[in-house]
Amino acid sequence: MTSQLLYEKYRKSLEQKFQKLFESYLPRTLYDPSAYIMKSGGKRLRPILVMLSAGAAGGNVNKVKNAAVAVELFHNFTLVHDDIMDNADKRRNNQTVHKKYDSNTAILTGDNLIAHAYNYLLKDCSDNNKKVINIFSQGIVEVCEGQSYDEAFETSANVSIDDYLKMIKKKTAALLEVCCSIGARLGGADPKTIRALENYGLNTGIAFQLRDDLLDIFGSEDKFGKMIGGDLIQGKKTFLFLKAMQNAKGDDKNLLKSFIRNHGIKRKDVSKFKKLYEKLGVLDDTEKEILYFNRRAIKSLNSIKDSNYKETLIWLVNDLSGRKN
Repeated sequence: MTSQLLYEKYRKSLEQKFQKLFESYLPRTLYDPSAYIMKSGGKRLRPILVMLSAGAAGGNVNKVKNAAVAVELFHNFTLVHDDIMDNADKRRNNQTVHKKYDSNTAILTGDNLIAHAYNYLLKDCSDNNKKVINIFSQGIVEVCEGQSYDEAFETSANVSIDDYLKMIKKKTAALLEVCCSIGARLGGADPKTIRALENYGLNTGIAFQLRDDLLDIFGSEDKFGKMIGGDLIQGKKTFLFLKAMQNAKGDDKNLLKSFIRNHGIKRKDVSKFKKLYEKLGVLDDTEKEILYFNRRAIKSLNSIKDSNYKETLIWLVNDLSGRKN
């Protein structure tokens, strides 16, 4: 079975669970929006990473499916709350939960998702898996810290590329690291394999977020599923913006400084900044950075013995770091 077919096999099996996850729960005022976000699709990257990591560790993939559901619930909890904070209208080409319902319902929905995530994780944890629960909890802390940095950076005039990388390691990459760690541990991996898969998850997550930042301005809204230029409009200092600040001089530098003073730009100015990024070579700089973390992710798998799962993990990071949506 090819890597892509294996990925699709796992995705379809998980999708069946997600489509029925909250069918029998009450009250529907809480569980309809919970079901709505879980049915909204996506790559299902995080739960599949749990399964692939368990397989790479020599474990039984079918015995980590509840843990896989748990990390997808965790992920969607972050999306619901993130969309409220960003006042986003669209997610995966659908209305965000707070737009379809209201903000109070969305807050409750996010809280509900993370509570159910723990219930699912515990189903796959025996008495000696206290470390798995701790890693999952620490992952939530890391994501919240990363989101806080992201919010603070919007109003800060002095953000460095190192600051940005620290933020995305927490906000995005930490959850992928958690997925790989949980899958490896529940799969019975030795410490060396656990570290290898954690490093793979961390570096894959950084490459993934860098591509996400690039797609925010150079992608297609229909394929990306979100408004193009949203990061610029919200005043987010992404890798692209920070590289542009490094490369710019004269009037170009002044334009970028106006972005900082005004805490973002108007929607009509997105194309102007896109052209500026192209002029300053930011697209190439970002592609090089993505390739750097992509290679680090692949190198971390050197000690993995199972060739089938190893090849799938390599295919996956290559696919994600070069994705079009």
